[in-house]
Amino acid sequence: MHFTKITDLDLNKKTVFIRTDMNVPLQNGQITDDTRIKAGLITIKYALDNGAKVIVATHLGRPSEGKCTPEDSVKPIANLLSSLIGKSIPIVNDISNYINFATQDIVMLENVRCNVGEKENSQKLGQTYANLCDIYVHDAFATAHRAEASTDAIGYYAKTTCAGLLLGQELNALEKALNTPKHPIVAIVAGSKVSTKLSILNNLADRVDCLIVGGGILNTFLQAAGYNIGKSLIEADLVNEAKKIMAKIKQRGGNVPLPQDVITAKEFSQSANAIKKPIGDVDADDMILDIGQNFANSLAEIIKSAGTIIWNGPLGVFEFDQFASGTKIVANAIAMSNAYSLAGGGDTIAAINKFCLWDKIDYISTAGGALLEYLEGKALPAITMLKKQKLSNE
Repeated sequence: MHFTKITDLDLNKKTVFIRTDMNVPLQNGQITDDTRIKAGLITIKYALDNGAKVIVATHLGRPSEGKCTPEDSVKPIANLLSSLIGKSIPIVNDISNYINFATQDIVMLENVRCNVGEKENSQKLGQTYANLCDIYVHDAFATAHRAEASTDAIGYYAKTTCAGLLLGQELNALEKALNTPKHPIVAIVAGSKVSTKLSILNNLADRVDCLIVGGGILNTFLQAAGYNIGKSLIEADLVNEAKKIMAKIKQRGGNVPLPQDVITAKEFSQSANAIKKPIGDVDADDMILDIGQNFANSLAEIIKSAGTIIWNGPLGVFEFDQFASGTKIVANAIAMSNAYSLAGGGDTIAAINKFCLWDKIDYISTAGGALLEYLEGKALPAITMLKKQKLSNE
Protein backbone atom coordinates (compact mmCIF):
# COMPACT_ATOMS: atom_id res chain seq x y z
CA MET A 1 0.00 0.00 0.00
CA HIS A 2 1.24 3.47 -0.87
CA PHE A 3 0.63 5.03 2.54
CA THR A 4 1.74 4.76 6.15
CA LYS A 5 0.26 1.90 8.17
CA ILE A 6 -0.31 1.83 11.92
CA THR A 7 2.17 -1.04 12.15
CA ASP A 8 4.90 1.29 10.82
CA LEU A 9 4.65 3.57 13.87
CA ASP A 10 5.73 3.63 17.51
CA LEU A 11 2.48 4.04 19.47
CA ASN A 12 3.89 3.85 23.00
CA LYS A 13 2.60 6.72 25.17
CA LYS A 14 1.03 8.36 22.10
CA THR A 15 -2.57 9.54 21.88
CA VAL A 16 -4.12 7.80 18.90
CA PHE A 17 -7.37 8.98 17.29
CA ILE A 18 -8.99 6.00 15.52
CA ARG A 19 -11.77 6.88 13.09
CA THR A 20 -13.64 3.62 12.81
CA ASP A 21 -17.05 2.81 11.39
CA MET A 22 -19.39 1.48 14.03
CA ASN A 23 -22.55 2.80 12.43
CA VAL A 24 -24.66 -0.18 13.48
CA PRO A 25 -28.44 -0.72 13.32
CA LEU A 26 -30.34 -0.04 16.54
CA GLN A 27 -33.83 -1.06 17.61
CA ASN A 28 -35.23 0.37 20.83
CA GLY A 29 -31.73 1.34 21.84
CA GLN A 30 -30.37 -2.17 21.30
CA ILE A 31 -27.75 -3.12 18.70
CA THR A 32 -29.23 -5.63 16.24
CA ASP A 33 -26.04 -6.35 14.25
CA ASP A 34 -22.60 -5.91 15.83
CA THR A 35 -20.58 -6.94 12.74
CA ARG A 36 -18.93 -3.54 12.27
CA ILE A 37 -18.07 -3.17 15.96
CA LYS A 38 -16.31 -6.53 16.06
CA ALA A 39 -14.53 -5.79 12.78
CA GLY A 40 -13.12 -2.55 14.21
CA LEU A 41 -11.70 -4.24 17.32
CA ILE A 42 -8.51 -5.35 15.59
CA THR A 43 -7.03 -1.86 15.33
CA ILE A 44 -8.27 -0.67 18.72
CA LYS A 45 -6.73 -3.68 20.46
CA TYR A 46 -3.49 -3.28 18.51
CA ALA A 47 -3.16 0.34 19.64
CA LEU A 48 -3.90 -0.49 23.29
CA ASP A 49 -1.54 -3.46 23.26
CA ASN A 50 1.23 -1.20 21.97
CA GLY A 51 0.94 1.35 24.76
CA ALA A 52 -1.30 3.96 23.13
CA LYS A 53 -3.99 6.11 24.67
CA VAL A 54 -6.95 5.63 22.36
CA ILE A 55 -9.72 7.93 21.16
CA VAL A 56 -12.40 6.02 19.25
CA ALA A 57 -14.61 8.01 16.89
CA THR A 58 -17.55 6.95 14.76
CA HIS A 59 -20.74 8.34 13.28
CA LEU A 60 -24.14 6.83 13.99
CA GLY A 61 -27.24 7.38 11.90
CA ARG A 62 -28.19 10.75 10.45
CA PRO A 63 -28.53 13.21 13.36
CA SER A 64 -29.00 16.95 13.03
CA GLU A 65 -25.71 18.81 13.42
CA GLY A 66 -25.39 20.91 16.54
CA LYS A 67 -27.38 18.70 18.85
CA CYS A 68 -27.27 15.13 20.08
CA THR A 69 -30.44 13.47 21.31
CA PRO A 70 -30.33 10.26 23.39
CA GLU A 71 -31.30 8.39 20.20
CA ASP A 72 -28.21 9.79 18.45
CA SER A 73 -25.77 8.83 21.20
CA VAL A 74 -23.02 6.25 20.72
CA LYS A 75 -23.60 5.00 24.28
CA PRO A 76 -24.86 1.53 23.17
CA ILE A 77 -21.72 1.15 21.04
CA ALA A 78 -19.43 2.24 23.89
CA ASN A 79 -21.16 -0.19 26.23
CA LEU A 80 -20.71 -3.15 23.88
CA LEU A 81 -17.16 -2.17 23.01
CA SER A 82 -16.39 -1.92 26.72
CA SER A 83 -17.61 -5.46 27.32
CA LEU A 84 -15.63 -6.78 24.35
CA ILE A 85 -12.28 -5.31 25.43
CA GLY A 86 -12.85 -5.48 29.17
CA LYS A 87 -12.29 -1.78 29.83
CA SER A 88 -14.54 1.09 30.85
CA ILE A 89 -15.03 3.51 27.94
CA PRO A 90 -16.22 7.01 28.90
CA ILE A 91 -17.95 9.12 26.26
CA VAL A 92 -16.40 12.52 25.55
CA ASN A 93 -18.80 15.32 24.57
CA ASP A 94 -16.40 18.28 24.67
CA ILE A 95 -13.79 18.02 21.91
CA SER A 96 -12.46 21.54 22.41
CA ASN A 97 -10.29 20.58 25.39
CA TYR A 98 -7.46 18.18 26.14
CA ILE A 99 -8.70 14.69 27.04
CA ASN A 100 -7.44 13.53 30.43
CA PHE A 101 -6.30 9.90 30.29
CA ALA A 102 -5.25 9.82 33.96
CA THR A 103 -7.79 7.14 34.92
CA GLN A 104 -8.33 5.27 31.63
CA ASP A 105 -6.52 4.52 28.40
CA ILE A 106 -9.50 4.58 26.02
CA VAL A 107 -12.40 6.97 25.45
CA MET A 108 -15.06 7.36 22.78
CA LEU A 109 -16.16 10.62 21.22
CA GLU A 110 -19.85 11.31 21.04
CA ASN A 111 -21.39 10.79 17.58
CA VAL A 112 -19.18 12.84 15.23
CA ARG A 113 -22.14 13.52 12.93
CA CYS A 114 -23.57 15.71 15.72
CA ASN A 115 -20.66 18.13 15.36
CA VAL A 116 -21.29 21.24 13.28
CA GLY A 117 -19.23 21.05 10.10
CA GLU A 118 -18.63 17.29 10.13
CA LYS A 119 -20.45 16.46 6.88
CA GLU A 120 -19.18 19.61 5.15
CA ASN A 121 -15.58 18.57 5.87
CA SER A 122 -14.95 21.70 7.96
CA GLN A 123 -11.23 22.43 8.12
CA LYS A 124 -11.69 24.08 11.52
CA LEU A 125 -13.39 20.98 12.91
CA GLY A 126 -10.72 18.77 11.36
CA GLN A 127 -8.06 20.81 13.13
CA THR A 128 -9.99 20.53 16.41
CA TYR A 129 -9.99 16.75 16.07
CA ALA A 130 -6.28 16.74 15.18
CA ASN A 131 -5.43 18.78 18.28
CA LEU A 132 -6.66 15.88 20.42
CA CYS A 133 -4.05 13.40 19.24
CA ASP A 134 -0.50 12.58 18.20
CA ILE A 135 -1.54 10.09 15.53
CA TYR A 136 -4.67 9.95 13.37
CA VAL A 137 -5.67 6.46 12.20
CA HIS A 138 -8.20 6.08 9.40
CA ASP A 139 -9.76 2.66 9.84
CA ALA A 140 -13.23 3.25 8.39
CA PHE A 141 -13.17 1.95 4.83
CA ALA A 142 -16.97 2.12 4.78
CA THR A 143 -16.66 5.94 4.96
CA ALA A 144 -13.67 6.24 2.62
CA HIS A 145 -15.83 7.56 -0.21
CA ARG A 146 -16.88 10.60 1.85
CA ALA A 147 -14.78 13.67 2.54
CA GLU A 148 -15.86 14.66 6.06
CA ALA A 149 -14.06 16.36 8.91
CA SER A 150 -13.30 13.13 10.79
CA THR A 151 -12.37 11.16 7.67
CA ASP A 152 -10.53 13.75 5.58
CA ALA A 153 -9.74 17.20 7.06
CA ILE A 154 -8.26 15.76 10.27
CA GLY A 155 -5.75 13.76 8.24
CA TYR A 156 -4.15 16.91 6.84
CA TYR A 157 -3.80 18.57 10.28
CA ALA A 158 -2.69 15.61 12.40
CA LYS A 159 1.00 15.34 13.32
CA THR A 160 1.03 11.82 11.86
CA THR A 161 -1.60 10.11 9.70
CA CYS A 162 -1.85 6.41 8.92
CA ALA A 163 -4.16 3.57 7.91
CA GLY A 164 -5.60 1.11 10.42
CA LEU A 165 -5.48 -2.67 10.21
CA LEU A 166 -9.08 -3.10 9.02
CA LEU A 167 -8.66 -0.52 6.26
CA GLY A 168 -5.50 -2.32 5.17
CA GLN A 169 -7.31 -5.67 5.08
CA GLU A 170 -10.13 -4.20 2.98
CA LEU A 171 -7.77 -2.72 0.41
CA ASN A 172 -5.59 -5.83 0.23
CA ALA A 173 -8.69 -7.94 -0.43
CA LEU A 174 -9.90 -5.60 -3.18
CA GLU A 175 -6.42 -5.48 -4.72
CA LYS A 176 -6.33 -9.27 -4.84
CA ALA A 177 -9.81 -9.54 -6.36
CA LEU A 178 -9.58 -6.71 -8.90
CA ASN A 179 -5.96 -6.00 -9.75
CA THR A 180 -4.17 -9.32 -9.31
CA PRO A 181 -6.97 -11.86 -9.75
CA LYS A 182 -6.84 -15.50 -10.70
CA HIS A 183 -9.00 -16.30 -13.73
CA PRO A 184 -11.78 -17.08 -14.47
CA ILE A 185 -13.19 -14.07 -12.64
CA VAL A 186 -16.89 -14.32 -11.77
CA ALA A 187 -18.70 -11.21 -10.52
CA ILE A 188 -22.17 -11.36 -9.01
CA VAL A 189 -23.87 -7.97 -8.92
CA ALA A 190 -27.47 -7.74 -7.78
CA GLY A 191 -29.81 -5.11 -6.45
CA SER A 192 -33.06 -3.37 -7.12
CA LYS A 193 -31.80 -0.87 -9.69
CA VAL A 194 -29.36 -0.85 -12.60
CA SER A 195 -28.94 2.92 -12.16
CA THR A 196 -27.25 2.53 -8.77
CA LYS A 197 -24.75 0.00 -10.13
CA LEU A 198 -24.43 0.96 -13.80
CA SER A 199 -20.84 2.20 -13.42
CA ILE A 200 -19.88 -0.97 -11.53
CA LEU A 201 -21.40 -3.19 -14.20
CA ASN A 202 -19.56 -1.26 -16.92
CA ASN A 203 -16.25 -1.40 -15.04
CA LEU A 204 -16.56 -5.11 -14.28
CA ALA A 205 -17.56 -5.89 -17.86
CA ASP A 206 -14.03 -4.80 -18.81
CA ARG A 207 -12.42 -7.08 -16.21
CA VAL A 208 -14.41 -10.25 -15.52
CA ASP A 209 -15.06 -13.44 -17.46
CA CYS A 210 -18.62 -13.92 -16.25
CA LEU A 211 -20.99 -11.24 -14.96
CA ILE A 212 -23.96 -12.65 -13.06
CA VAL A 213 -26.77 -10.17 -12.42
CA GLY A 214 -29.70 -10.61 -10.06
CA GLY A 215 -32.61 -8.91 -8.34
CA GLY A 216 -34.26 -6.00 -10.10
CA ILE A 217 -31.10 -5.56 -12.19
CA LEU A 218 -31.73 -8.97 -13.79
CA ASN A 219 -35.19 -7.86 -14.94
CA THR A 220 -33.69 -5.01 -16.96
CA PHE A 221 -31.24 -7.42 -18.60
CA LEU A 222 -34.04 -9.92 -19.31
CA GLN A 223 -36.06 -7.27 -21.10
CA ALA A 224 -32.94 -6.22 -22.99
CA ALA A 225 -32.70 -9.83 -24.20
CA GLY A 226 -36.33 -9.75 -25.38
CA TYR A 227 -38.05 -11.59 -22.51
CA ASN A 228 -41.42 -10.66 -21.01
CA ILE A 229 -41.00 -9.82 -17.33
CA GLY A 230 -44.62 -9.03 -16.43
CA LYS A 231 -44.94 -6.35 -13.76
CA SER A 232 -41.48 -6.97 -12.31
CA LEU A 233 -39.35 -4.07 -11.11
CA ILE A 234 -37.48 -2.61 -14.09
CA GLU A 235 -35.75 0.52 -15.34
CA ALA A 236 -36.96 0.70 -18.91
CA ASP A 237 -34.75 3.68 -19.74
CA LEU A 238 -31.65 1.57 -19.04
CA VAL A 239 -32.50 -1.39 -21.26
CA ASN A 240 -30.13 -0.09 -23.95
CA GLU A 241 -27.34 0.23 -21.35
CA ALA A 242 -27.91 -3.40 -20.40
CA LYS A 243 -27.59 -4.35 -24.08
CA LYS A 244 -24.29 -2.46 -24.30
CA ILE A 245 -22.90 -4.20 -21.22
CA MET A 246 -23.84 -7.64 -22.58
CA ALA A 247 -22.26 -6.78 -25.94
CA LYS A 248 -19.09 -5.46 -24.29
CA ILE A 249 -18.41 -8.55 -22.21
CA LYS A 250 -19.34 -10.86 -25.09
CA GLN A 251 -16.77 -9.12 -27.28
CA ARG A 252 -14.13 -10.00 -24.68
CA GLY A 253 -15.21 -13.65 -24.70
CA GLY A 254 -17.21 -13.42 -21.47
CA ASN A 255 -20.93 -13.59 -20.85
CA VAL A 256 -23.92 -12.49 -18.79
CA PRO A 257 -25.89 -15.71 -18.15
CA LEU A 258 -29.67 -15.34 -18.12
CA PRO A 259 -32.15 -17.70 -16.46
CA GLN A 260 -34.19 -20.39 -18.13
CA ASP A 261 -36.47 -20.54 -15.10
CA VAL A 262 -37.64 -18.06 -12.44
CA ILE A 263 -39.77 -17.87 -9.30
CA THR A 264 -42.72 -15.51 -9.61
CA ALA A 265 -45.57 -14.18 -7.50
CA LYS A 266 -48.67 -12.09 -8.07
CA GLU A 267 -47.76 -9.75 -5.21
CA PHE A 268 -44.75 -8.61 -3.23
CA SER A 269 -45.38 -9.81 0.31
CA GLN A 270 -44.06 -12.23 2.90
CA SER A 271 -47.12 -14.43 2.40
CA ALA A 272 -47.02 -14.39 -1.41
CA ASN A 273 -47.35 -17.74 -3.16
CA ALA A 274 -44.14 -18.65 -5.01
CA ILE A 275 -44.69 -20.05 -8.50
CA LYS A 276 -41.95 -21.77 -10.50
CA LYS A 277 -42.01 -20.95 -14.22
CA PRO A 278 -39.89 -21.22 -17.36
CA ILE A 279 -38.74 -17.72 -18.31
CA GLY A 280 -40.89 -17.87 -21.43
CA ASP A 281 -44.10 -18.38 -19.42
CA VAL A 282 -44.05 -15.19 -17.32
CA ASP A 283 -47.52 -13.62 -17.37
CA ALA A 284 -48.36 -9.92 -17.56
CA ASP A 285 -49.34 -9.84 -13.87
CA ASP A 286 -46.31 -11.79 -12.61
CA MET A 287 -43.44 -10.40 -10.54
CA ILE A 288 -40.07 -12.16 -10.79
CA LEU A 289 -38.79 -12.41 -7.21
CA ASP A 290 -36.08 -15.08 -7.49
CA ILE A 291 -34.15 -17.13 -10.01
CA GLY A 292 -35.25 -20.72 -10.60
CA GLN A 293 -33.46 -23.75 -9.21
CA ASN A 294 -32.20 -24.95 -12.61
CA PHE A 295 -30.57 -21.60 -13.30
CA ALA A 296 -29.21 -21.37 -9.75
CA ASN A 297 -27.63 -24.81 -10.18
CA SER A 298 -26.07 -23.77 -13.50
CA LEU A 299 -24.60 -20.68 -11.77
CA ALA A 300 -23.22 -22.96 -9.06
CA GLU A 301 -21.35 -24.90 -11.77
CA ILE A 302 -19.88 -21.65 -13.16
CA ILE A 303 -18.79 -20.62 -9.66
CA LYS A 304 -17.26 -24.05 -9.05
CA SER A 305 -14.67 -23.46 -11.77
CA ALA A 306 -13.94 -19.80 -10.88
CA GLY A 307 -10.54 -18.52 -9.78
CA THR A 308 -11.84 -15.29 -8.26
CA ILE A 309 -15.36 -14.39 -7.11
CA ILE A 310 -16.69 -10.91 -6.36
CA TRP A 311 -20.17 -10.88 -4.79
CA ASN A 312 -22.34 -7.83 -4.16
CA GLY A 313 -26.07 -8.35 -3.71
CA PRO A 314 -28.56 -11.22 -3.25
CA LEU A 315 -30.09 -12.90 -6.31
CA GLY A 316 -33.70 -12.54 -5.16
CA VAL A 317 -35.92 -11.40 -2.30
CA PHE A 318 -34.01 -13.61 0.13
CA GLU A 319 -35.68 -12.01 3.16
CA PHE A 320 -38.79 -14.05 2.28
CA ASP A 321 -37.97 -17.76 2.60
CA GLN A 322 -39.98 -18.78 -0.45
CA PHE A 323 -37.79 -16.50 -2.60
CA ALA A 324 -34.45 -17.26 -0.93
CA SER A 325 -33.49 -20.46 -2.73
CA GLY A 326 -31.56 -18.82 -5.59
CA THR A 327 -29.41 -16.74 -3.25
CA LYS A 328 -28.86 -19.73 -0.96
CA ILE A 329 -27.67 -22.02 -3.77
CA VAL A 330 -25.30 -19.39 -5.14
CA ALA A 331 -24.03 -18.42 -1.68
CA ASN A 332 -23.31 -22.04 -0.81
CA ALA A 333 -21.51 -22.49 -4.13
CA ILE A 334 -19.30 -19.49 -3.33
CA ALA A 335 -18.59 -20.91 0.14
CA MET A 336 -17.63 -24.31 -1.30
CA SER A 337 -15.54 -22.92 -4.17
CA ASN A 338 -11.75 -23.09 -4.16
CA ALA A 339 -11.70 -19.59 -5.67
CA TYR A 340 -10.68 -16.47 -3.76
CA SER A 341 -14.01 -14.95 -2.72
CA LEU A 342 -14.74 -11.34 -1.79
CA ALA A 343 -18.23 -10.32 -0.65
CA GLY A 344 -19.60 -7.03 0.58
CA GLY A 345 -22.60 -4.78 1.03
CA GLY A 346 -25.32 -4.73 3.68
CA ASP A 347 -27.77 -7.11 1.98
CA THR A 348 -24.94 -9.47 1.05
CA ILE A 349 -23.79 -9.63 4.67
CA ALA A 350 -27.39 -10.24 5.77
CA ALA A 351 -27.62 -13.15 3.34
CA ILE A 352 -24.28 -14.56 4.51
CA ASN A 353 -25.51 -14.40 8.10
CA LYS A 354 -28.88 -15.95 7.23
CA PHE A 355 -27.22 -18.95 5.59
CA CYS A 356 -24.49 -19.22 8.28
CA LEU A 357 -21.58 -18.83 5.84
CA TRP A 358 -19.54 -16.13 7.59
CA ASP A 359 -16.41 -18.23 8.05
CA LYS A 360 -16.58 -19.73 4.55
CA ILE A 361 -16.04 -16.57 2.48
CA ASP A 362 -12.41 -15.49 2.13
CA TYR A 363 -13.08 -11.81 2.78
CA ILE A 364 -16.28 -10.02 3.77
CA SER A 365 -16.18 -6.24 3.46
CA THR A 366 -18.07 -4.16 6.00
CA ALA A 367 -18.41 -1.36 3.45
CA GLY A 368 -21.38 -0.39 1.33
CA GLY A 369 -21.03 2.80 -0.70
CA ALA A 370 -17.23 2.81 -0.51
CA LEU A 371 -17.04 -0.73 -1.82
CA LEU A 372 -19.35 0.12 -4.70
CA GLU A 373 -17.36 3.22 -5.64
CA TYR A 374 -14.12 1.24 -5.50
CA LEU A 375 -15.66 -1.37 -7.81
CA GLU A 376 -16.64 1.49 -10.12
CA GLY A 377 -13.00 2.49 -10.32
CA LYS A 378 -13.47 5.83 -8.53
CA ALA A 379 -10.82 7.50 -6.37
CA LEU A 380 -11.85 7.51 -2.71
CA PRO A 381 -11.13 10.74 -0.76
CA ALA A 382 -9.74 8.94 2.30
CA ILE A 383 -7.32 6.89 0.22
CA THR A 384 -6.22 10.01 -1.65
CA MET A 385 -5.62 11.77 1.67
CA LEU A 386 -3.56 8.88 3.07
CA LYS A 387 -1.41 8.76 -0.06
CA LYS A 388 -0.80 12.53 0.01
CA GLN A 389 0.20 12.44 3.66
CA LYS A 390 2.61 9.59 3.00
CA LEU A 391 4.29 11.66 0.28
CA SER A 392 4.43 14.79 2.46
CA ASN A 393 6.23 12.86 5.19
CA GLU A 394 8.88 11.41 2.88
